Amino acid sequence: MSGLKATLKSDLTAAMKARDEVRTRTLRMVLTAVSNEEVAGESARELSDDEIVKVITREAKKRREAAEAFDKGGRPEKAADERAEGEVLAGYLPAQLTDAELAEVVAAAIAETGVGDVKGMGKVMKVVNPKIAGRAEGGRVAAEVKRQLGA
Repeated sequence: MSGLKATLKSDLTAAMKARDEVRTRTLRMVLTAVSNEEVAGESARELSDDEIVKVITREAKKRREAAEAFDKGGRPEKAADERAEGEVLAGYLPAQLTDAELAEVVAAAIAETGVGDVKGMGKVMKVVNPKIAGRAEGGRVAAEVKRQLGA
């Protein structure tokens, strides 16, 4: 079992003992998502820590989007629940890049690829994505690449 998965399971046990409902609910949800990912595909496999971080990132994004939808729908109590779950998930994700750090990584990738316009955005994204690996949301990265390429 990967180290992160073991941490999630032990934290779930601790949250259950502490009767922390939000943390318990969130960790159960993320462990279920990890298990589903492990059995998806042709054969069952164990996820690496990096793959588990991707699953957690995806779940955190779902929470943010749901909170926004609940806010728009006039359900602030549900939005607060989603944000609380998102905060629990954020504790298991690597620190997010600041805007300045992201701009620096994108500028280096543009220089490396020699791309001069938006048509080459895909090449830049291929270079940037492995370098940021879960430390910045894809939408933020794409927006910064477009900004620097003058779109």
